[in-house]
Amino acid sequence: MVEDDTVKLLRECNAGIKMGTSSIDEVMPAVKSEKLRTLLNACKDRHATLGNETRELLNAYHDEGKEPNMMAKSMSWLKTNMKLAVDASDAAIADLMTDGCNMGVKSLNRYLNQYGAASEKAKDIAKRLIDLEHQLTIDMRCYL
Repeated sequence: MVEDDTVKLLRECNAGIKMGTSSIDEVMPAVKSEKLRTLLNACKDRHATLGNETRELLNAYHDEGKEPNMMAKSMSWLKTNMKLAVDASDAAIADLMTDGCNMGVKSLNRYLNQYGAASEKAKDIAKRLIDLEHQLTIDMRCYL
């Protein structure tokens, strides 16, 4: 049970990290403020660090990880591109990033509860990812 929950939680973290990184990449060409660009790049770097840790643990379990849900990724891409086509301001970008982070925090907390038997290392990664997403929502407030 521990191994099964650990792998499942790590897969969800892996998919969430990929989704977050992809979302940052999607909005980056429209960012106008250098400070916002720096914040998003720093967040992306922290996502990459957690992604590397997650992949190392998944490799130890001989697991490939998980891609983000195709429907969720498609809906995110559509929402981002439609919103930026109408309003490509930093405020619109901050709004998109805040929505994405809030969904990520909600999902990750659900997975932490669902996979309660996961290893402490896997739970720690999930909690650090939740903290990272939460901090980005705080950092975005001044752009809203």
